[in-house]
Amino acid sequence: MAGRLAGKAAVIAGAGQTPGETVGNGRAMALLFAREGAQVLCVDRVAERAEETAALVVAEGGTASALAADVTRAADAERIVEEAVGRLGRLDILVNNVGIGGGDAPAHKLDEAAFDRILAVNLKGMWLTTKAALAVMREQHGGAIVNISSLAAQAGGIQVAYEVSKAAVNRLTTSVAQSQARYGIRCNAVQPGLMDTPMAVAGIAGASGRSAAAVRAERDARVPLGKMGTAWDTAYAALFLASDEAKFISGAILPVDGAMGVRIG
Repeated sequence: MAGRLAGKAAVIAGAGQTPGETVGNGRAMALLFAREGAQVLCVDRVAERAEETAALVVAEGGTASALAADVTRAADAERIVEEAVGRLGRLDILVNNVGIGGGDAPAHKLDEAAFDRILAVNLKGMWLTTKAALAVMREQHGGAIVNISSLAAQAGGIQVAYEVSKAAVNRLTTSVAQSQARYGIRCNAVQPGLMDTPMAVAGIAGASGRSAAAVRAERDARVPLGKMGTAWDTAYAALFLASDEAKFISGAILPVDGAMGVRIG
């Protein structure tokens, strides 16, 4: 199994996924990182989803275990890091993949509770896990943090809380990269566009009453490269940023969007 992450210990927060016919970003990253030699701690708020991902990794011959935790709670964020060090011996990689968007709306319609919930999960939770990991990574004098952002950070207009949270994720990424560089810690973000994942396609289909096929076709038509990406596209970008191949890259926001982000008009 040794490869691009041989000997590395990785935490993937948000390693489970909502039910659906395709693979989600967190699960794809857990599988790919393990295939490349990492020991993986699969974290999710729903224990069964984390356990399912870990079992898939182990079935392929990789090394993984599961942990249920809520990243919006400081004590849980600290426990994630404690468990990682206890189980894996160290913490080389943290992937922050937890994110939600349900109940969002344009600014004039958004409910305050939905705004607070989305910002708490998408931004505060990412900061809490990062803060907890930094205590270990600074002592080790090294580590790689990969945040999963979204093209919504710079585009859109109908999900103000999600858009604001992802713009803040990008700024959190560059701030951490700048402040922690002296400790050998890198922090980068993957910024996916429209992806064919259960959270996106099945979630929209369920909320809108349309079929998954109809949602998929509509989203494919919006992508300049002709169709949506998949969780594996996100995973391979994260793999590169987490690996030593990117040892001189920090503070980068890497678009994985089929050219959507550069389209004007």
